[in-house]
Amino acid sequence: MTTLTLKSNEEGIAATEFALIAPVFAMLLMGALDIGHTLYMQAVLQGTIQKAARDSSLESGTATATQTTIDTRIRTAVKQLNHSLADADIAITRRYYKTFSTASAALAETWTDTNTNGTCDAGEPYTDANNNSVWDRDGGNAGQGAARDITVYNVTVTYPHMFPLWKMLGTTSISTVRATTVVANQPYGAQSQYGAATARTCP
Repeated sequence: MTTLTLKSNEEGIAATEFALIAPVFAMLLMGALDIGHTLYMQAVLQGTIQKAARDSSLESGTATATQTTIDTRIRTAVKQLNHSLADADIAITRRYYKTFSTASAALAETWTDTNTNGTCDAGEPYTDANNNSVWDRDGGNAGQGAARDITVYNVTVTYPHMFPLWKMLGTTSISTVRATTVVANQPYGAQSQYGAATARTCP
């Protein structure tokens, strides 16, 4: 009868190897699923916002009621992917410009930065180019705009990660997905023009 020593005994080695590999494999699997869900959310969000932007570029798209309907459509599409989302987790903003070049540049309205802090404040003088009585960091106006205006849509969605992998990696528990699109409103009328710029002071 042959007696196996502890050193040469291989019984249960498969279970031991599995116990060592399983946690690593589970982490990789959870990470892949979490990243895959985020990418899918990004793709659906981008497609949804592009369609919504095209719909709202029509003449009726300037109405507040229509904008609300389109925003609701975006929120509904996103919530279908993550039922735990609330309206507060989905931020939708619109900014409009007169040309694609100004939308692309998104330059702040001219101001004198006397305290060199990069923002318009402390009574600093600025030029209100679009006459909305507010210093605009990106040079745009809030809202949909009117005929022929260029509207920039931004949607930001925040939600908890699907898996608690962030605890092991020491990162944040919140995942953030953003989508942006630019669309020109239909030429259903003459484009409005800004009056002469007004000199104002920052709050």
